[in-house]
Amino acid sequence: MRSVTPQGLRDALQGEHPPLVLDVREPWEADIVRLPDSHLLPMSRLHPGVIDELPRERDVVVICHHGIRSAQVAQWLENAGLERVVNLTGGIDAWAREVDPDLPVY
Repeated sequence: MRSVTPQGLRDALQGEHPPLVLDVREPWEADIVRLPDSHLLPMSRLHPGVIDELPRERDVVVICHHGIRSAQVAQWLENAGLERVVNLTGGIDAWAREVDPDLPVY
């Protein structure tokens, strides 16, 4: 499974072909802090049909709080045949600490 640092994701989001950011945290967590334009799909609501809804022509960066749940989801997506899956190392917590310190941490 591929991974990306918070700085690497920041750069990718500013690039010509930004990835889809798939946030697998629960809604209450996203209410605290969320990346703009991210797609919220809690891990608890994942099902095989989700794979058909994700783009195959661009990277899908999976994020969570610290990178544990997102790594599990990224592995599940890869095992199901999605090839362009990337895990955000350290999750949104690392993003807030390393990229945007104005964001709340929890």
